[in-house]
Amino acid sequence: MTATLRSITGQFPFWKKAQMPKKLEASDAPRVIVGCGTSYNLALSVAAAMNANGMSALAVPAGEWIVRPETYCTAKSCEVIALSRSGESTETVQAAEISRKRGHHVIGITCEPGSSLSKASDTKIEFATHPEEGIVMTCSASLMLMAGLALAGVSFTEADIDRAEAFMKAMDAVDVSVYAPRSHFVFLGGGVNYGAALEGALKLQEMAICYTQGFHTGEYRHGPVSLLDEKTCVVMLYSGQTRKDESELVKELQDKGAVVLGFGGEGDISLPHDFTDHTAALGVLPALQMLGERYAVSKGIDTTAPRNLTKVVMLEAK
Repeated sequence: MTATLRSITGQFPFWKKAQMPKKLEASDAPRVIVGCGTSYNLALSVAAAMNANGMSALAVPAGEWIVRPETYCTAKSCEVIALSRSGESTETVQAAEISRKRGHHVIGITCEPGSSLSKASDTKIEFATHPEEGIVMTCSASLMLMAGLALAGVSFTEADIDRAEAFMKAMDAVDVSVYAPRSHFVFLGGGVNYGAALEGALKLQEMAICYTQGFHTGEYRHGPVSLLDEKTCVVMLYSGQTRKDESELVKELQDKGAVVLGFGGEGDISLPHDFTDHTAALGVLPALQMLGERYAVSKGIDTTAPRNLTKVVMLEAK
């Protein structure tokens, strides 16, 4: 078993012992959630959950929030939530520091206590992640997403955690030969699931060095479907709200040659679950990580050393 696989399968005890923050209080000020890479994908899911629960929120890449905040938020006052596993990602730390200088309250979510992000935040939320987690974010991503969802008022019970582990095992039990011959992977999801879809695409890209894409479900017909062929595997993250529409799209994509993994709905491989539309993004995250690990291993790729990547992106001062 690789270190990456151990960090995927062994993350659930960390979920159970983590102290989650309380739901944010009602406010007229919008919330801006910033991050880079995986953390930005998580921010998209958190922002969607906040909006669904009556909080005004948007996700912005940390680098964008530094240089052009006015193109994303015109409010004079806002609350900034910054996500960074290491708490040392240059752009995220700078986004927190600049936000405080602009007079915004900053909440930092990290898996490294005492990090630069923690020091740059008015409120810090810190977790211990799996000790064997390497460059590819696994347990840390789940913990930060869980914390962001908790701030949005989305509770995740111990039973939900057990269901997430069971769903991961169900994905692991899928015969790799179903998707191993495919070289083009498309991840689709709407609402809170959109960020999870992008994260699934990023994980597989990082871990297996293959071509992946992520889209809002309905957007896939509008141009991107032109790339679909017999080499394509589609991972559909179903939502209870739009299950009928997603099922119809799946049939269209199968007719065009795609193999479909249905997370929560129909597909060539159907993996049912009982998560709500708000908890599904976190519930399926370990399964998406498992997909990346198993596909990479089938190609003989070491996921502990992904090409061109480092554990922390730190930029030189200008």
